[in-house]
Amino acid sequence: MKRIGFVFDEIFLAHKTGNHPESPERLSFLLHYLEERNWFERLIRIKPEPATLSILSHVHTPSYIHSLKKEIERGARVLDDGDTIVSSRSYEAALYAAGAGITASSAILEGRLDSAFCAVRPPGHHAERDRAMGFCLFNNIAVTASYLKQDKGLSRILIIDFDVHHGNGTQNAFYDDPSILYISLHQYPHYPGTGSKEERGEGEGYGFTINIPLPAGSDDIDYITAFNEKVIPAGDAFRPEFVLVSAGFDPHRDDPLSAMRVTEDGFYQLTKMIREIAERWSQGRIVSILEGGYNLPALGRSVEHHLKALIE
Repeated sequence: MKRIGFVFDEIFLAHKTGNHPESPERLSFLLHYLEERNWFERLIRIKPEPATLSILSHVHTPSYIHSLKKEIERGARVLDDGDTIVSSRSYEAALYAAGAGITASSAILEGRLDSAFCAVRPPGHHAERDRAMGFCLFNNIAVTASYLKQDKGLSRILIIDFDVHHGNGTQNAFYDDPSILYISLHQYPHYPGTGSKEERGEGEGYGFTINIPLPAGSDDIDYITAFNEKVIPAGDAFRPEFVLVSAGFDPHRDDPLSAMRVTEDGFYQLTKMIREIAERWSQGRIVSILEGGYNLPALGRSVEHHLKALIE
């Protein structure tokens, strides 16, 4: 059985968002769900370290990091276009969310874990270099990828994003970077309006962004077909040294923020296929970071199936 880390800290529950889809209840429900099913007897629980300002600055401008901290300290409660809600401890929570993938990937590189799932909030993949957006403050997955590249010297990092929304922030962070292959499967057209198949990168990074826009109503078969036809061939051609997953479970058929039809078994199948890529090229090294997923029972079942595919 694989050694799978489960990265979580109580600070993620202190990011208060009120009556909002991205709420603390997402994680409190998930923890209870997994506890009831004895999952923590099979997982290695890890507390994250907060991301340092120097590592955050690989992805975000120092001025944005500073202004975000000051806005929250001054009592701001809404950022961006009204979608992104914050509270007094949101900046602290965001530091730990951005550090979770770093903590997990370090443990994997040191041989203490095989893979890890990071149960974090706020989520990250919409956060731009100088802007909070779409419930996201810092781009957790991009920070982890930059850490692996800048601090650990890896030269081929694969990011697979199956959240129902396109990860505009992650795409833009690496749009000209051939060392990061970003593959996104997402409902299209849908928020945030980016992610057409014509968006393929620029300069030396051309071809290292692969968008797979899927129409509303896409189900398990559609996603599995896209993986077989596009994701797996691209991953095998790239031969990644490490695999990161933006694990958004909002394509689930019960999710209120999408019109997709994926089931928890579908997420199990997709995770197995990701694991196969990682085992061929990356010594099985996977760090999965939670993004969306807003129907609580569906989120619990989906994460359970995701973990099952990682641990078996």
